[in-house]
Parts: sequence; C-alpha cells; structure tokens
Amino acid sequence: MNTIDVFTNEYKVTKKQIRWVALLTFICSLYIPLASFGQEIKVMTYNIYHGEEYYSPGEKNLEKISAIINKYKPDFVAMQEVDSMTNRTATINNGVKMDVIKELAAMTGMYGFFGKAIPYSEGGYGEGVLSRFPSKSMSYNLPTPSGGEGRALLMIEHTFSNGQKIIFAGTHLCHQFPENRLAQTKAVCNILKDSTIPVVMGGDLNFTPDSPSYQEITKYFEDVAKMRGKAKYTFSFDEPSSRIDYIFVSKGHKWRIKNVKVIKENASDHMPVLVTLELKK
Repeated sequence: MNTIDVFTNEYKVTKKQIRWVALLTFICSLYIPLASFGQEIKVMTYNIYHGEEYYSPGEKNLEKISAIINKYKPDFVAMQEVDSMTNRTATINNGVKMDVIKELAAMTGMYGFFGKAIPYSEGGYGEGVLSRFPSKSMSYNLPTPSGGEGRALLMIEHTFSNGQKIIFAGTHLCHQFPENRLAQTKAVCNILKDSTIPVVMGGDLNFTPDSPSYQEITKYFEDVAKMRGKAKYTFSFDEPSSRIDYIFVSKGHKWRIKNVKVIKENASDHMPVLVTLELKK
C-alpha cells in the first residue's frame, strides 16, 4: 500500500513537471523568435533600360529580368527607366505597345505599380515597383530646376503578418545636372524623412558616395552596402567603374543587413542590387 502510494504520488509529480516543461517550451518557442529575430525583407533595385536589351538593341530583356527576379525572389523590386505603352516598346515587341511593369508582374507572379515621370513616345516613362503583396501606390514628381528630363518618386506601404509596417520606395534621379540631383535628393528626403514607418528606398540615383547628394541623403538614411561593408560597383555591366545604384533604409529603426549582392547580369547596362534585411520592432 505504501509502495503504491509513493509510486502514485511520484508519478503525479513527474507528470506535472512534464506539463510545465512542455508549456514553458511552447512559450519560449513563441517568444524567442519574436524577441531575437525580426521581419526578414528581401529587396532589389534594377534599372531595366526601358525593357530593351542594352547589349543587343532591338530585343526585349523582360525574359531575362523576370528570370532574375524569379531566381532570387525579392519581396519588393524598384525599377527605373520603365516604359508604359510607348511606341518605343512596340519596336521591340512586333509592333505591339507594352505596359512593361504589367508584363513583368505577370511573368513573376507579383503586383505591379507604375509612376509616370514624363509623357514619352505616345505613352509614359518613369518608375516601377513590383511587390509580392497587394498595395496602393503613391507617386510624386521631383523638381528639375536646371531643366532636363522629369523624375518621380514611387512608393507603396505594406503591413506584414506580424504587424510590422514598411514603406518601400523607388526613384531615378537626374543623370544630366548635379543641381537637379541635389534638388531631387532633398525633395525625396523631405517626403520620407518624417515617416514613423520604416522606409526602404532603392534606385538608380546617378550620384557617387563622394557627392553632395550622397551627403544629403545620408543625413536621414543609411546606405546598406556601406553598413554591410559590401559596396561594389553597379555600373556598367561590361566595365564596372562606379556605384550609382543603391538601397537605403531610414535611420532610427533596428535594421540588420544580412546580405548585399550585385548580380552579374547583362540584360541592362546597370546590374541589379539585391539586399536581404531584417527589421526588428
């Protein structure tokens, strides 16, 4: 009798201990990833040369571009030199005008957004964004005090399943006049700098790290390639000699830069930049 009672009591205690251990393990499995890790975000920026092969004029490059995206599977892609229903696209598409972003969205299974910077060739020319997630886009025209080609800032907002929000933005700054680039940089900063939502911005910014425009943008944003120590040339594909394509993240947030890669592909004269980030709350 005593032996059975002792065994029964010991068994009950052991069972309770097992239940508590199981409960604590479950709680820890929920808490530790949230406490130690953040939201992983994979982004890309790519100047796509209006959908035409730079090194094989007259041929479309959309198959190459979509293959790169499908291989690396970024969550968001900022694209520059994007045509929408221009006569220029018809010359590389058997006489049929193309909405380049719509075509790429279909080829990658992503959502596409277009921000028109200027009317061009009986259509539009400007910025594009691809996103894994549905969203609404906002587009802003940027100043051109010295004249030249108009530019735009295109942005979307997304809330991840854990409640974390981000703004993803893309732009293409003036290639002609330093005065335009600086004015456009200041305009972009003024639009985004006061956001309480973390911002990731990519683009062909046409400035180098020793320029006044770079000094201006880094007042408010971090250069992820510099943060990671992976600052490599992005232009041009055949003769890499400068870094003018960037991903920036807003200051004041907990970013971890997991990887920065300049992808050696020749669909355009620019090479795509792929960045994997982690954002903690």
